[in-house]
Parts: sequence; structure tokens; C-alpha cells
Amino acid sequence: MLASLRLSGLLMAAAGSIAFSGKAIIVKLAYRYGVDPITLIMYRMLFALPLFAGMAWWASRGKPPLSRKDWLGVLGLGFSGYYLASFLDFAGLQYISASLERLILYLNPTLVLILGMFLFKKTISRKQMLAMALSYAGVLLVFGHEVSFDGSATLIGAALVFASAVSYAIYLVYSGEMVKRLGSLRLVGLATTVACLLCIAQFLVLKPMSAAIVAPEVIWLSILNATLCTAVPVLLVMMAIERIGAGLAAQTGMIGPMSTIAMGVIFLDENLTYGSSLARSWCS
Repeated sequence: MLASLRLSGLLMAAAGSIAFSGKAIIVKLAYRYGVDPITLIMYRMLFALPLFAGMAWWASRGKPPLSRKDWLGVLGLGFSGYYLASFLDFAGLQYISASLERLILYLNPTLVLILGMFLFKKTISRKQMLAMALSYAGVLLVFGHEVSFDGSATLIGAALVFASAVSYAIYLVYSGEMVKRLGSLRLVGLATTVACLLCIAQFLVLKPMSAAIVAPEVIWLSILNATLCTAVPVLLVMMAIERIGAGLAAQTGMIGPMSTIAMGVIFLDENLTYGSSLARSWCS
């Protein structure tokens, strides 16, 4: 029973990571039509809002009302995991490739381990420390290659995406504790509903209504982003956390960067051979 539960959690985490990794590809495609990050994320969350609100209502049926502490937790997770992390990621993708974005987010499991160590006194094994070192070394290698060509743009984009990874890691760590009390479906529905409302409010405060007039392609890409790359993976990852914990779910999510790189090559014509390009630049 425990083995099957663990296997289902691992499969959910992997599937959620692959689906979620498609978000960067869709965002880069949408930017080709001249849309800005605030408007793009507003459309993503506008189309996702009915799905998450319905999810929250369904999961809350017959359940006791949330305490003040639980509501504060839901608000915090909605802000950190889905609003702030998404906005920073969308902003960073204006400056860097989808492949580099996903490689930076590849650091997320190590950030979860570090936060777990400081916040909950969890120990980090030698194998985990080695994996962390290899992760950072790989990201620095690719980052060094891109920054030599794009300069400050890569620095800005990488900083924004790294801040997004930190924000999402905070969400993963704290959601692992709350999901035990509220259940995965209820917590996801409530937290993401909060994030959707924040993203829509941000657009209404910072942008004129005329900014909502975008190319039809942006609308269709946003619908795809809201469903396949937002609602579905968010639910899968939260259900995985419920089964295998935040740390293992985050580590399983390391499959995401490779799927993004593959999709970047197929849909965005991004360069796959960073290592060979770097070697050529050193030899020249």
C-alpha cells in the first residue's frame, strides 16, 4: 500500500512538472505578439480563476470552516507560490531564454532542502549536498555562457527568475505542512483563487483597460496556459506533496528543466548545445 502510494506520488510529481514546464514556452510564444507581463499573467489567471474557485468550492463541501490561522496560511501561500512566483517568472522570461529560465528553476529542490533545514531543522544528506553542488555548477556554466552575449539583460532576467524560485520554494515548504490539515484539493483551490484575484487586481491598478486588447493568439495561448500548464500541474504537484512530501516532490520536479529545453528546441528554435557552444567560445 505504501509502495503504491509512493509510486503514484512520484508519477504525479513528474507529470505535473512536465506540464508546468510548458508554461515558459507559451509565455515566450505570447511575447512575440507584443504583450507585457502584467497583461499576460492577468489573462492566465483570469481563465484559471473559474477552475480554481470551483475546485475550492467542491473540496470545501461538508468541511468545517477555516480558522484564522488557516486563512492567513492560504493568503500567504497564494501570494508566494502563485502570484509572486508567477509574476517574477513572467518578467524574467522577457530577458532570458526558456531553457535558461528552467535551468534556474532547476535549483528549486535545493532551495526547498535549505529552507527545510533552517525552518524545520531537517538534515541534508551527503548525496543531497552533492546533487545541490552539481545543480548550481550546471546553472552557473550555462549562465556564464549567456551573460557573455546578452550582458545586463541576462543578469536582470536571471535575478528575477531566481527570486521566483525562492518564492515558490517557500510555498512548497509551507504547503507541505498545511496540506495535512486542509487536504490537497481544498488548499490548491483556495490558494490559487487568492493568487488569481491578486493578478487581476494588479492589472486593474497598474494598466489601463485598453491594455487588455491583445492579439487573438495571446488569448488562445493564455487559455492553454491556464488549463494544461497551470490548473492541471498545480493539482498534480499538491497531490504528490500529500503522498511523498515537499522535498521528494521538488526533487522529482527536476525532470521539468529537461522537458522545457526539449520543447524550447522544438517550438522556439533555441540552441540545445550550450556545452559545445561554450567550448567553442573558449577555444576561439
